[in-house]
Amino acid sequence: MKILAIHAHPDDVEFLCSGALALLKNQGHDIAIATVSNGDKGSLETSNEETARIRKIEAKNAADVIGASYGCVDFNDYEIFDDDASRRRVTEFIRAVNPDVIITAPPQDYHADHEACSHLVRHAAFIVGAPNYKTGDAPVMKAVPTLYYTDPSEGKDIFGSSIRPDFCVDVSSVIETKKTMLERHASQREWLRAYHGMDHYVHSMLEWNQKRGLDFGYEYGEGFRMHKGHGYPQAPVLEDALSDYVKR
Repeated sequence: MKILAIHAHPDDVEFLCSGALALLKNQGHDIAIATVSNGDKGSLETSNEETARIRKIEAKNAADVIGASYGCVDFNDYEIFDDDASRRRVTEFIRAVNPDVIITAPPQDYHADHEACSHLVRHAAFIVGAPNYKTGDAPVMKAVPTLYYTDPSEGKDIFGSSIRPDFCVDVSSVIETKKTMLERHASQREWLRAYHGMDHYVHSMLEWNQKRGLDFGYEYGEGFRMHKGHGYPQAPVLEDALSDYVKR
């Protein structure tokens, strides 16, 4: 099975779903990690171009930890919008990867880029099989991929209300792998420390995964929801693939 985990920025996938990806990779599934943005505004010291270059290298290094591929749609930070041109770019990217399953950002989250990424990926996934929706050289896909969402940041909607996932994946056995992947994003740690006053980047991930895991009786957990709208596949392929690690 080919799984594409595509979120907004370099490090979002690592923070929110890389444990499940590590488990899936251990089972022999083909894993692709992608970001819609190149992370170009995440620095107080380097230029947009240099910051983007660094962040994409870090993202590839993180993907390498589990033997996943990495790709970037190459929008700039805070310049992601769900318009026709952007939708075609994301559709072309998905067609080139040709996944059976997509994991992406939740529809509602604290960051505009997260929400725009979610909407773009959802709409793109729906149209990947339509040959008259022209995007580029990538072949048209045969079917709509199964679509899942990660937890929102801190598991909350924009009003601070808790969002319960459809299911939780026990990532306790791969938490050190997840930690290593996140640590590959060294420049993001420096950015958060300088701009947001946060110097507990990895610790925050561990705290959140402990909290989500506790809800389901795990030491560390990652939450997911399936997109169940009309026209999207409904078979629980991700839950089935990770059945030894899943509670609903």
